[in-house]
Amino acid sequence: MIRIGVDTSKSVFQLHGVDAAEQPVLRKKLRRRDMLAFFARLPATKVGMEACGGSHYWARELTTLGHEVKLLPAQHVKPYVRRGKNDRNDADAICEAMSRPRMSFVAIKSVESQAAQMLMTTRERLVGYHTQLINTIRGHAAEFGLTAAKGPAHVEPLLARIAEDKTVPELAKELFAMHGQELKRLKLELREIEAKLKAWHRQNEMSRRLAEVDAIGPIGACLLAIKAPDPQAFRCGRDFAAWMGLPPKDHSTAGKMRLGVITRAGDEALRRTLVVGATSVIKQVSKDKGNPSPWLRDLVARKPPKLAAVALANKVARIAWKLMRSGERYDAARAGIISPAASLAPCSRRQGRCAPPAAVACGQP
Repeated sequence: MIRIGVDTSKSVFQLHGVDAAEQPVLRKKLRRRDMLAFFARLPATKVGMEACGGSHYWARELTTLGHEVKLLPAQHVKPYVRRGKNDRNDADAICEAMSRPRMSFVAIKSVESQAAQMLMTTRERLVGYHTQLINTIRGHAAEFGLTAAKGPAHVEPLLARIAEDKTVPELAKELFAMHGQELKRLKLELREIEAKLKAWHRQNEMSRRLAEVDAIGPIGACLLAIKAPDPQAFRCGRDFAAWMGLPPKDHSTAGKMRLGVITRAGDEALRRTLVVGATSVIKQVSKDKGNPSPWLRDLVARKPPKLAAVALANKVARIAWKLMRSGERYDAARAGIISPAASLAPCSRRQGRCAPPAAVACGQP
């Protein structure tokens, strides 16, 4: 066998293997407990799996056994699925897709990277639940005629007013007190998670370098260092921004260019963080604060703020790719975002590639 495609699930695994003549020689269903024992008896070969829940664990285990494991994005496997959806056809499609010369693969995460990603997702979950709980308190309080100004800082004074209001029933006061205790517990958990995140950021060299970029900051730098794939896998910075889903959708035909909204591909949390950071920079530029480059000043003057923020996030993504790939530190004078001496290097799109170092200062959004 030269390749084996594995369709994974919680407890049942379907295998499909082919020989050098591309003829199927293995169609087998395994239970979870038999998976490692089966591959331990096989000679080293290529094994393909979809990048889904648990796939990084199996990739690490099979790599330890000497196999070459390839993780494929699920959307790239789907075109190779034959008529009829079942585990055998899925494994066949994985085996076929991994043989394509232009197929892109997902980098296998180490256990340390997996733990760091768990840290980010835990923080995101707690922040979302914190916002949900605040909105719940506000919504219930409005039913009793009590409102407060926007912002988390006004929730505790609202709870104090509710506790002293004689028109609110005792049962409601007890429930509001429970919500208040839960809110305090969430704040403590968020402080602990953010302390761990800051410690991880300080000890990671790439994250510290990325945090120096305008519009990224520590959270965005940690997300890029944890979730972004190997920068060597991308031909240029524009490919990296396209993987993140920042360029517009292309609906061109018959020589007519039609560009729509952004594709929203890639990781949503990573893309959202970059756009939020770019929005903050755009807001400061709109207030005539800082010292923006001519490119950024003209962009804010002629485009709506949200469109300008996405264009700036696209540029920041290309800068981040360059820093991750080269190991250089951020140079504001070359980046062309916020710098008194920002120089706009000519765009190399005519040559069909991103220019080497000067590409970070490309004036095209």
